[in-house]
Amino acid sequence: MTCRVVVLLSGRGSNFQAMIEAQLPIDIAAVISNRPQAAGLAYARSRGIHTVALDHTQYPDRAAFDALLADEIERHRPDLVVLAGYMRILSPAFIARFEGRLLNIHPSLLPMFPGLKTHERALAEGVKIHGCTVHFVTANLDHGPIVIQAAVPVRADDTPDTLAARVLAQEHRIYPQAIRWFAEGRLINVHGRVNLKDDLASQSVLSPGT
Repeated sequence: MTCRVVVLLSGRGSNFQAMIEAQLPIDIAAVISNRPQAAGLAYARSRGIHTVALDHTQYPDRAAFDALLADEIERHRPDLVVLAGYMRILSPAFIARFEGRLLNIHPSLLPMFPGLKTHERALAEGVKIHGCTVHFVTANLDHGPIVIQAAVPVRADDTPDTLAARVLAQEHRIYPQAIRWFAEGRLINVHGRVNLKDDLASQSVLSPGT
């Protein structure tokens, strides 16, 4: 049975585009955005994918919006919900409804640098290795079980923009891989630690970048 996926995004959706280009064994049932003008919606429509725009500014609070969003997602009967640049903190009730089938990608090697401005913070701290992490979403922001990570070296002449560009290239590589593993039923989440079936767990520990 094909894995049904709903994608949430807020902007251009470059990770969503990488998913499409990877030709994954999934059925993208809908792409939903909290920003009606998001470029990612236009891209989805160009590929014949159903889109939904729900403007969060039209709702009185986060709980009300997230309840409506969750109901909309459930209409599409997803096996997996993928956050692809969805720039809103999700409410605990929303996360509880989809926990175990809610994936996110974060631009740092978690647990380092959760939250925003990860590249600026990495440079300020003087770290030598930076990267990105695909993880299951839990109520503990940016601390859910890790599926796969990719690392890039931090160069002496890096700016936040140059570092971000190299990290983004790795995001486009490892996010489709994580989604493929989920779709194939190969992810095993036991007590907050994710491994792969078929003794391939070493592939999910660190996927080195360039």
